[in-house]
Amino acid sequence: MAFYPDERLAIFVDGANLHSASKSLDFDIDFKRMLELFKGKGRLVAAKYYTALLEHDDYSPIRPLIDWLNYNGYQVITKPAKTYTDREGRSRIKGNMDIELALDMVELSHHVDHILLCSGDGDFRAAVEACQRKGTRVSVISSMKTKPSMLSDELRRQANDIIELADMEKLIGRPRREYADYSDE
Repeated sequence: MAFYPDERLAIFVDGANLHSASKSLDFDIDFKRMLELFKGKGRLVAAKYYTALLEHDDYSPIRPLIDWLNYNGYQVITKPAKTYTDREGRSRIKGNMDIELALDMVELSHHVDHILLCSGDGDFRAAVEACQRKGTRVSVISSMKTKPSMLSDELRRQANDIIELADMEKLIGRPRREYADYSDE
């Protein structure tokens, strides 16, 4: 993976997709370390995080992360998730941010040299191609080491480079926090 010190970089994070991939790899993303890593690779122009939030939810487990990201160098783009009932009568949640992310990525491609897309979703293939037509390189951060692979074949083929998320664990990961750690007491 080639980075150039003077290139203008932008990071686009599909929050739900990146969370699923890192969870499958059994580590959490340390977003501060991730931001610092890429600030050291070039001139970081933008870092954007996309996620849907439940409407009418007084407390969302993702709210502390959203607040932290907002205050620490990320622009957070949200929209309300919708609750609906499927054919079997089960309550489901729908909150897709693909269109917002894709449009922002294509619009910003005029102002950057290299986009880092943190998602393996094949729906982004056309947006990646549109950015490439404008002369912008697009690297995808996702994982083929998950079962099943989180990286779609069509996105893998379209991207200029693939950065395997599993290989980045030591650089941007932290252990998953599933229990309280009382070892310091």
